[in-house]
Amino acid sequence: MAILALPLTQREGQGQGLPELAPLNPMGSSRSGLYFQPYLDPAPSRWSASVALDYASVIEYNRVPPADYVLDSELLRATLRLRRDLGPRTFLTVGTSIGGAYAGFMDGFLDWYHGALGIRVSEREIRPRDRFLYTVTVPGAASVTRSRSDFFLEDTRVGLGVRHGSNAQTVFSLTLPTSTGPAGYGRGVGSLSVLNTIRNRLAPKLLYEASLGVGFTPTHGSLSDLQRELFLGLTGGVRARVFGQHSVFANLFYHSPYYQETNLPALDSRELSLDFGWILQTDRGGEWRMGLTEDLEPGGPGVDLVLRFGRTF
Repeated sequence: MAILALPLTQREGQGQGLPELAPLNPMGSSRSGLYFQPYLDPAPSRWSASVALDYASVIEYNRVPPADYVLDSELLRATLRLRRDLGPRTFLTVGTSIGGAYAGFMDGFLDWYHGALGIRVSEREIRPRDRFLYTVTVPGAASVTRSRSDFFLEDTRVGLGVRHGSNAQTVFSLTLPTSTGPAGYGRGVGSLSVLNTIRNRLAPKLLYEASLGVGFTPTHGSLSDLQRELFLGLTGGVRARVFGQHSVFANLFYHSPYYQETNLPALDSRELSLDFGWILQTDRGGEWRMGLTEDLEPGGPGVDLVLRFGRTF
């Protein structure tokens, strides 16, 4: 379940697209700078700001003896994003986040939630409730145990965007290694990404948006022998206005594998998630968004549950 951040305020019929989406699992976010960047319409020549709060529950229990990977944690990410148009076709974006990793409190609720849907999550049956563990062991490569952290600065993201008309854009994104968290929560090196987004209004009340991204992050740290450096990201989704100012949306997010030759499916697999929910546009042009992000392939580094709160100014 997710309550998603408000987008940049825009006029009716312009840029009313899908929510921005970025991996939250630290095994993925500490490797790749790829994310989904929706199309951004031209804005007045001033800085626009938005804040967002994400809270996630993650359970990965992947043991293929003698290899071992367990991530049982609740994660927080509070993000500040700034944007300024440099001209009618170009714009600058800057984003920074504060993170945290905790033992948490949501396991009991998630057991009820999955039970109500008739879903069995065997990993949650194995692990004790509300206990933190983050460990990776790969024979012949590395064995690491990550610690929890209440509060740390994450990597900073800077982007230069170029609009190719009213329905396509490219963003050149650079992440800077500003993380102050324990090892395993930041990339430790800079990363480069090229994010291409297109949108098409299929009908007066139906908008389609898709993206193709490629990224590069040098290997770094104790798991460097297992890390991939080149990444591919794909998204595709729709937003439909159902009545009045109310809309629904769905967006499929694909990310290529982050690691290789670990013999652990959760690390060597791709990420595939579905983000969907409801949007209410306010009279002043802003929006409230509520939704659910689900990991469609439990073998990959997805996130079970993400709660998001936010507002744009």
